[in-house]
Amino acid sequence: MAINRQINRHTELGLSDQQVLDMYEMMLLARRIDERMWLLNRSGKIPFVISCQGQEAAQIGAAFALDKEKDYILPYYRDLGVVLSFGMTPTEIMLSGFAKAEDPNSGGRQMPGHFGQRKNRIVTGSSPVTTQVPHAVGIALAARMENSDLVSFVSFGEGSSNQGDFHEGLNFAGVHKLPVIFLCENNQYAISVPVHKQLACEKVSDRAIGYGMPGVTVDGNDPLEVYKVMKEAVERARRGEGPSLIETISHRLTSHSSDDDDRSYRTEDELAKAKSEDPILLFEAYLRDNGLLDEQGKKEINDRIMKQVNEATDYAEKAPYPNPEDALPFVYAAE
Repeated sequence: MAINRQINRHTELGLSDQQVLDMYEMMLLARRIDERMWLLNRSGKIPFVISCQGQEAAQIGAAFALDKEKDYILPYYRDLGVVLSFGMTPTEIMLSGFAKAEDPNSGGRQMPGHFGQRKNRIVTGSSPVTTQVPHAVGIALAARMENSDLVSFVSFGEGSSNQGDFHEGLNFAGVHKLPVIFLCENNQYAISVPVHKQLACEKVSDRAIGYGMPGVTVDGNDPLEVYKVMKEAVERARRGEGPSLIETISHRLTSHSSDDDDRSYRTEDELAKAKSEDPILLFEAYLRDNGLLDEQGKKEINDRIMKQVNEATDYAEKAPYPNPEDALPFVYAAE
């Protein structure tokens, strides 16, 4: 699946040259942080990684269509690109990976990928998949009751679309025409289960009609295409016309997590094809074709990013761990 490299597609969407360069830089920042966390895991310094690699275009395209000053996001565990776009810093991501006391997500108590940050309206998720969907619907209902024009955004993998929370959330949102956008990041595997063994229908977006909302499937390797459909859904929600279901198709370029080995269920040829459709390489090609990125510019962006990643790693590695008794607050009420 090749990205549409038509010249000036971004300007037709109302995006400036600088904005698409910002999108590229955020995609690359997510990738470089993710790569560093894998190295830290394999060297025994952090316990767990669950990767965003291959899904950065879908995440950044979606996040750039939202209002970062008022909208609420309920990301799923791979959504590193989304939370970075909404203001979480590389240092804060690394503090989470190292499980340090300053981790803004949980004070070092949760495993990586459980994002939460009140100041940036990033709502904390839980380990059971799909539980964030009803929460997002509840936020949208609260917005409706307060006559707010904020939009609630929730993401999940295609495996989550088979959980009861998904269906209950979409049904309630559809009945009440709530301002919530459901983004299914379909990377074609629920851990080791391929999508054809998960769905009886052709696409996750086919399910939208049953809940009275539009559903669309787009190329998740193309941030501009994702931005386009997300922007339309956001505008629809703000007009009071209800929810939307968006499905992005992309590839998971790593194993499910650092505790998985995908060689037991994916062939080398399949993974090679997926890597040939790496969204970062495809978007680089688009930017080059539009005269926005050359080798020098690419190097400057990468150098700037790696400085952030190195500083974040050094800070988090040296930061203090939480005290053992810090595991107890906010879990059970004191007697």
